[in-house]
Amino acid sequence: MKIKYNQSAYIKTVVNNKVKTMEKRMTNTLKAILFLSLGYILTGCSSATLPTAKLHQSNTVDVDSYKYLIGAGDVVNIFVWRNPEVSGTFKVRPDGMITTSLVEDIPVSGKTPTELARSIEEILATYLREPVVTVTVNNFVGPFSEQIRVIGEAAEPQAVNYIQHMTLLDVMIRVGGLTEFANGNGAKLVRIENGLQKQYEIYIEDLIKNGEILANVDVLPGDIIVIPETWF
Repeated sequence: MKIKYNQSAYIKTVVNNKVKTMEKRMTNTLKAILFLSLGYILTGCSSATLPTAKLHQSNTVDVDSYKYLIGAGDVVNIFVWRNPEVSGTFKVRPDGMITTSLVEDIPVSGKTPTELARSIEEILATYLREPVVTVTVNNFVGPFSEQIRVIGEAAEPQAVNYIQHMTLLDVMIRVGGLTEFANGNGAKLVRIENGLQKQYEIYIEDLIKNGEILANVDVLPGDIIVIPETWF
């Protein structure tokens, strides 16, 4: 006796089984999403607030007192007179130190080349008689406190290394000017003075689009220029 094969019933059964499997998977997925969402909400309610970043004021208080400070990423050349074995070229580590052939972990970040030379002379005096040291710098980077940061609607937002007597116009040339959506006359310059954060209004659009030279101002190491987006 032959069993009659019902193809349509078989297909229907297979489809129903697959649908049930998919529904079960979707239910489990939705449960997992709801569980994670609830956990995120509960965690968010009890999360702590991060402390505000510390203010790092530049040593430069006016345009005529600027001296370059060594920072992480700089390459320093240390020449010790009559002692070539302890002379050499060293890259400043991210922690602001260098290691020489004679001395480990010499702090250099935040010092001028002259200050570093005198510091190394004091260290080497333990090993050498009356050392004379000269320090030069290559690949200028400098510490963050000495860089000018431009954020917002600049064509190329970036951190700019300060150069003596640099002005707002010089900075805007370095960052490629404004975007088409920038509110240049609504920009702010943030500066740390006497340990306090101060804001100054600057008129970038008048300067670079209208040629108002009176809108050009001196900038200092550590300045932050914030350029907002226009609402119109």
